[in-house]
Amino acid sequence: MKKHNLLSFILLGTILSNCGDTKNRENTIFNFDSSKISAQYQPQETVDLSILNPKSKQVDSTVYYINDAKVKTVKGLEKLSFELKNQKLGYQNIKALVYFEGENAETTTRIEVVSNVTPKLLNYKIVNTYPHDTNSFTEGLEFYKDTLYESTGSGSSGSGNKCKSYLRKYDYKTGKIFNQINLDDKYFGEGITFINEKLLQLTWQDKTGFIYNANTLKLEKTFAFTKDIEGWGMTNDGKYIYQSDGTEKIWKMDPTTQKMIDHINVYSGNSKIKSVNELELIDGKFYANIWQKDAIAVVNPTNGAVEGIIDLSKLRKQLKSVTSEDVLNGIAYNPKNKTIFVTGKNWDKMFEITVSE
Repeated sequence: MKKHNLLSFILLGTILSNCGDTKNRENTIFNFDSSKISAQYQPQETVDLSILNPKSKQVDSTVYYINDAKVKTVKGLEKLSFELKNQKLGYQNIKALVYFEGENAETTTRIEVVSNVTPKLLNYKIVNTYPHDTNSFTEGLEFYKDTLYESTGSGSSGSGNKCKSYLRKYDYKTGKIFNQINLDDKYFGEGITFINEKLLQLTWQDKTGFIYNANTLKLEKTFAFTKDIEGWGMTNDGKYIYQSDGTEKIWKMDPTTQKMIDHINVYSGNSKIKSVNELELIDGKFYANIWQKDAIAVVNPTNGAVEGIIDLSKLRKQLKSVTSEDVLNGIAYNPKNKTIFVTGKNWDKMFEITVSE
């Protein structure tokens, strides 16, 4: 097994052959020549597009589109070679609008752009170990002004009792709670992030988020998601917020309007990495928990390519008791010490680590 496949196995559990497919929306006049189009491409490659004209129509011009963005107008049925280096990873919808004999017709196809990056297996070192509340079904973990904050979902405690979702500010060394906001029973708490003196918190399936005063934790506003997605992880770069939704997508949000304005797709090689969960932006890269995987993916925020993998499966051996639901989740970067704090749902420990190649 190649090293690349081995690393993908850590994230996927099994190697998913996410082979894309080229799909033509049939019309009876023109179609893309599918024999010239591959299902998958890498970013350094070029896709060659040509149109079949089985009825020998007199064609005036053809307009090509990629993801509804106009690429080029050509005379007749001239071919188009399109470089993919500036396209995001994931599916690309291709359309040709053909003008002929005073009429027009369109045909479509689809390709998948996959990653050409081989992820590196990164090393980690445990610097310190701290206690973690086993009643905490961890969803979001974040440092703000040297203090740790944690958002939890509604889960089961070690004793089997149902625990409510909450937002907590506490001393990670001792577990002492400074402040705690309990969510209404109807909400399942998810990821958090601090930006512009505000604390934003997601909920899972209610398409609702909360905005608190970062210093007092007083609720200032409730907002609705502008996309039909679930709320999972959250982080920011000081200008924009980034949000995962349990798929391979990481969404870009305007913190002022809470509007989703763009997204990337996370890929390792030719496979989508689904179930992207808790997020943290560290040194310009997304560090992402993958739900039910004891590993963190280091993701390029521009194109979604997984560049590194941190295998944290050995941490489980240091825990007292964990179930299949008690998965690795929670990544908090401490800029003061330049260390990363990681934990899991209902874990009894939280680990401070450093990461290196």
